[in-house]
Amino acid sequence: MYSTKTYPTIPSSIPTPTGASLLKSLQDKYLHVRAQSEKICTPLQVEDYVVQPVVDVSPPKWHLGHTTWFFEKMLLEAYLPNYQVYHPDYNFVFNSYYESIGKRVLRTNRGNLTRPSVDEVYQYRAYIDKQMSDYFDSKDCLSDEEIQVIEIGLQHEQQHQELLLYDIKYILGTNPLFPAYQPIPKLQLDVSPKPLGFLEVPAGLYRIGHEQNGFSFDNEHGVHQVYLHAFNIADRLITNREYLEFIQDGGYQEFKYWYAEAWEWIQIEQKQAPFHWHLIEGQWYNYTLHGLLPITPDEPVSHVSQFEASAFAKWKGMRLPTEFEWEAACQLHQPTIPASSNFVNQENFRPLPPTEGNYQFFGDLWEWTNSSYQPYPYYQEPSGALGEYNGKFMINQMVLRGGSYATPQDHIRPTYRNFFHPHLNWLFSGIRLAHHD
Repeated sequence: MYSTKTYPTIPSSIPTPTGASLLKSLQDKYLHVRAQSEKICTPLQVEDYVVQPVVDVSPPKWHLGHTTWFFEKMLLEAYLPNYQVYHPDYNFVFNSYYESIGKRVLRTNRGNLTRPSVDEVYQYRAYIDKQMSDYFDSKDCLSDEEIQVIEIGLQHEQQHQELLLYDIKYILGTNPLFPAYQPIPKLQLDVSPKPLGFLEVPAGLYRIGHEQNGFSFDNEHGVHQVYLHAFNIADRLITNREYLEFIQDGGYQEFKYWYAEAWEWIQIEQKQAPFHWHLIEGQWYNYTLHGLLPITPDEPVSHVSQFEASAFAKWKGMRLPTEFEWEAACQLHQPTIPASSNFVNQENFRPLPPTEGNYQFFGDLWEWTNSSYQPYPYYQEPSGALGEYNGKFMINQMVLRGGSYATPQDHIRPTYRNFFHPHLNWLFSGIRLAHHD
């Protein structure tokens, strides 16, 4: 019903281009990223595009429109002379949270948008892609401001590609029929369980923040030193088998493992297991993007909130690492992304057990830390609407690191700071433990 475009493949690591090659590189990446969003939606039925089961989930149709609006509003309107806006209502429909840009549909009401139709949203994407093609073709070079907006727009759409998969899984996983997104896993691994080990990180001063070539978000800026006491960090993620031991030991019934707010949350929500887990005739199943399947014991446990991750760590007599400890350990023990890392590019659509030499710092699941989302020293909020991208969310949220099986590989780096409220568990999140000697 909806065609998926085929565009240039972008390698996971691109040398920093200059001059005319920069223009061509950005155009190729634009085409690749835009095609990937539509590829993610290819398995959907038209009804799947419109559903909004809860406030945290946006309809897939809205994601496709919003990422398109971003390029129209932030780039074409600002930098293309005599640009004609595609539709006068779309600024209202597809603005997410930019107060400086104007009124918008409330987040809770995105599922009420039966119009524009799915076809009309795809037509909107095609129109903007044509305008962007003309924009690139009309340029001999780009200003620094244009480059910044294009790069943020591409990174923004890649963030929404991951959110698309979160939301698609929520939509299908709360459907009583548990329909599969992808019926047959692309990769099946027969991996022996790996005992939980720990990597040593010595005491000292560590540089934190982005200082390499290539794109980074403003929340990674403000390179600074942090003193860390010596600690040990797990050499892999916690598995379903290990988390099931926590459940069977009454972890959800013992208040002593939980923050007060977390204990109230599990009482109100009647939590007994991670999101997407179902106890059926005495056996645990979980909904995966391949459908409802028995729990795979040695896969990393996923869909845990920060509340649950912290409670599990306390039950184990350990804790979650801080984001600074995570970054220092990653830079020390796995500074580059292993070839075996599990990102969306591999199309496995599930977390996988670790392989030899891969400590799972990258891919598989985002890892909750015990750090609140705060600005780094010397943080400077960008001017204009893009200043609303990160800074205004730096309160009441917790940091996650590392990426997931829904993250594009060329989108992640050791300094990337993701952030969510600690009770949320529909994202692809897992657990890594830490402790002091």
